[in-house]
Amino acid sequence: MSNLQTQMKQAVANAAVDLIEDGMILGLGSGSTAALMIQALGDKLSKGELKEIIGVTTSFQGEVLAAQLGIPLKSLSSVSKIDLAIDGADEVDPSFHLIKGGGACHVQEKLVATLASKFVVVVDSTKIVERLNIGFKLPVEVLPNAWQLVCRELNQLGGSSELRMAKEKAGPVITDQGNMVLDVTFKQGILEPKKLETRINNIPGVLENGLFVDLTDEVLVGEINDGLVNVNRLNKK
Repeated sequence: MSNLQTQMKQAVANAAVDLIEDGMILGLGSGSTAALMIQALGDKLSKGELKEIIGVTTSFQGEVLAAQLGIPLKSLSSVSKIDLAIDGADEVDPSFHLIKGGGACHVQEKLVATLASKFVVVVDSTKIVERLNIGFKLPVEVLPNAWQLVCRELNQLGGSSELRMAKEKAGPVITDQGNMVLDVTFKQGILEPKKLETRINNIPGVLENGLFVDLTDEVLVGEINDGLVNVNRLNKK
């Protein structure tokens, strides 16, 4: 990751933390930008600049980081509402539809985003696209014994699928739920995100896919303009 991209991520993470108020129940996202946000939140809590915050994490990675920083946590099943969820995305289109799941955490991420009164997405400018799935594959979480069946069904929908393999171990990536991930490409990208999200989730053996449709309230984008880092708040088209 370039130094400029790191600066963009840090700037947008800081801007997101500025949205947090005392007493909030927060959805704490996954991935590199969300990790910077969690670190900035921990810093504010340790300085007493924020108080009575409860976090609900979207991954084991986030849970470990939040615990190390002393952020009080509750499980998703123990809260009835989330005031604000902050998370990254792999792609954001002009209608604020997302692809998430590059870190294979999209099931928990979607649960948290759905429960949140406000869902804010934090990204750097490289994640903004005109159409989803042109540059980033769509993750689909599947039951281990169903991945071949799901591959065939996705092929019927026009998608080309591959089982995500682990980098540091032999075999496939295993999610926090104990499932596998298919990464799917559609030749022309995703033309109708809402319809496709439903059709994929109706395939037997699919737990959830990485399309986030009609969930995002605000997108904060880290940008570089004239060599300076700034944060842009996008408007939905």
